Amino acid sequence: MQIEVVDAIADIDPAAWDALAGGAGARPVDPFTTHRFLNALEVSGSVGPGTGWEAKHLVIRQDGRLLAAMPLYAKSHSQGEYIFDHAFAEAWQRAGGAYYPKLQSAVPFTPATGQRLLGPRETWPLLLRALRDITANNGLSSAHLTFCTGPEAELGQAEGYLHRVTQQFHWENDGYADFDGFLSALSSRKRKTIRRERKQAQAFGGEIRVLTGDALRPEHWDAFWRFYQDTGSRKWGRPYLTRAFFDQVQEGLRDDTLLVLAERDGQPVAGALNFIGRDTLFGRYWGCTEDHPCLHFELCYYQAIDWA
Repeated sequence: MQIEVVDAIADIDPAAWDALAGGAGARPVDPFTTHRFLNALEVSGSVGPGTGWEAKHLVIRQDGRLLAAMPLYAKSHSQGEYIFDHAFAEAWQRAGGAYYPKLQSAVPFTPATGQRLLGPRETWPLLLRALRDITANNGLSSAHLTFCTGPEAELGQAEGYLHRVTQQFHWENDGYADFDGFLSALSSRKRKTIRRERKQAQAFGGEIRVLTGDALRPEHWDAFWRFYQDTGSRKWGRPYLTRAFFDQVQEGLRDDTLLVLAERDGQPVAGALNFIGRDTLFGRYWGCTEDHPCLHFELCYYQAIDWA
């Protein structure tokens, strides 16, 4: 059995990686841990030299065959993780240590729960022990797995990792056939509020388009890049993704993508970007160049629920 650290996911066979990550087939379980998504981040320069995210993917091979893997990065800061450990870093440095670089098993810039230990369940302890050994042997401060699954967290505790719990909010389809089915489960007051909001949003003076697969065109990403930049320029915002990332989405991730655009006079004025999993739709980014009442909720939530 061989344990390796790989500096570029392009050096790992895509089919072998996706077989471990549940990315094979018509629809991946988790679009963010697929080889194509992680490779898009690297190829586009969104992660890599100068970004504070250096790929150090952990793989275990047996007789040359990929047995298990972990998306892994050496971090020189704590940005883009959506888990705040700045207090840990400050305490470590006050004690005279160097908190960075640290090792981070995560999907960069993506606070979505998913597997970090890719492979059969019996290989999970091997990955966690290998991660601990690599951290110790290289004199690094710590290793982290963020937004991992419950079973992974439980095993991590058993293997001596500390457990930290945070909170997220998910919308789940409780057997609703359509949006009206969802509304019927709400109180009369909430139904009226949502219908009023949707009516107000759709009165912005244009049309809303929901695009995926071959319906997506390069010009749609030109528009969305403007929206993404606008959101990133606002207070506390920071655009981590490069323009080239969206070209990679167009080239290899169209079928994993749902883009909701609001167009007025033939020009996009707002948009929401989602990624499609086997049973989950992940809303990720929103932006606009015009402000219209309730349009944010319409594009980011109501249209996504309607489509899902």
